[in-house]
Amino acid sequence: MPESFASRIDRWKFNLFPAYRGTGARIVYIADDYREIRVKIPLTWRTRNYVGTIFGGSMYGGIDPLYMVMLIKVLGQDYVVWDKSATIRFKRPGKETLFAEFRLTEEELSEIKTLLETRKTVDRIYNVELKDKAGKVCCLIEKTIYIAKKGII
Repeated sequence: MPESFASRIDRWKFNLFPAYRGTGARIVYIADDYREIRVKIPLTWRTRNYVGTIFGGSMYGGIDPLYMVMLIKVLGQDYVVWDKSATIRFKRPGKETLFAEFRLTEEELSEIKTLLETRKTVDRIYNVELKDKAGKVCCLIEKTIYIAKKGII
């Protein structure tokens, strides 16, 4: 799905937000329906660590809020969505620009809504791979997201 004018404006705002801008990462695409986001983390003077590769904090910071924001946008105001936990595993040094893709399927969203019909809260686990241009995974991040219907918690 292409970016809309509104999602393009949201992308620009997100990239200018100081906390996100400080990571050195950049959102390069937000689908009109917020079900897909793409990110790049370039190796620059801002993201370079002591040994000349991408700083782990930039890797994590560049992907940290995105599944939470996507779920907030897609599920709407009747739901509470929070980041609950994360783990990060470094596979190889980031020696060049890294890329990540985030997707929410209709099945995933339906399952969340169905589970919340019988439960107070749901924790969902999302895996993100930061890859170089050749597709080699440099970093694996597992995010746990807490979701509840408003008024239930």
